[in-house]
Amino acid sequence: MKKLLPFLYLCFLSFGTHAQQDEQMSLYMYNPLSFNPAYAGSRDALSMVAIGRFQWVNFKGAPTSQWFSAHSPIMKKSVGIGGHFIHDQIGDRNRTSAYADVSSSIQVNKKKSRLAIGLSFGFDALSYDFSQSLVNDVTDPYFGQALSVTKPNIGAGIFYYGKKHYFGISVPRLLQATSIDVNDILHTLNTRHFFISGGYVFDLNSVLKLKPSALVKYTPGAPLTADVNLSLFMYERIWTGLMYRFHEAMGVNVVYHIKNKLNIGYVYDFPINGLRKYQSGSHELILQYDIQPKRSVYTSPRYF
Repeated sequence: MKKLLPFLYLCFLSFGTHAQQDEQMSLYMYNPLSFNPAYAGSRDALSMVAIGRFQWVNFKGAPTSQWFSAHSPIMKKSVGIGGHFIHDQIGDRNRTSAYADVSSSIQVNKKKSRLAIGLSFGFDALSYDFSQSLVNDVTDPYFGQALSVTKPNIGAGIFYYGKKHYFGISVPRLLQATSIDVNDILHTLNTRHFFISGGYVFDLNSVLKLKPSALVKYTPGAPLTADVNLSLFMYERIWTGLMYRFHEAMGVNVVYHIKNKLNIGYVYDFPINGLRKYQSGSHELILQYDIQPKRSVYTSPRYF
């Protein structure tokens, strides 16, 4: 077996140029705070979201990811505050991220659409544990060891939204390493990412609404990719939809909406690329709960 240092470098380089790097979720439209701090405070409630994703089932070392976020408006909706937490594991590699988010917004038209800018501050803790690795050369200096590094970072974004529409641009991590020692090899997993998100709700009739949405992701040196979702909202109670991730996966989602406060949902997406021979798809679960102020002006669902 070759030395682990160059092996790590090649693995992480391949992540940066050919594969996913940031954690991906199919229910991105329910948790924009994980990639856009300007979303903080936009739901006019104390909103909490938990998502768990189990990717590439039956593929050894496949990613498992968990997200949690909470945010709320303050100062008559002109400021939003919140925070988000992410944990992701791929094989022996772990990443834990914790960020505080703050936004400032203004009303821009008579329909009460708002434009927000946001910043996030936090850290990413990255580690790689070789204690369970199988090797042929037990004299390898990294055999049986664990490498780890914690790095601070900041993010920024803008978010334009109303009751039935939203559009955002964000960079969740603005800082990235440039050298290639062991710790910075781990840190290159924080390569700068750019996100563009948007969605709109169309009224089809009195009981049906249609919402197309998309999340476009770009990382320098990697192909542009996007998630597209088309969901139907029936009787103000249940969302059903189809999703497509370019050149990677297709899937179905269902989210049950309870009294404008609680969303419970599930997604199953299955691969359409070469990985379909080695795994049986991915599962994702969501629980979202809003605590609305007693005098909230919104008596119907928020669609983003």
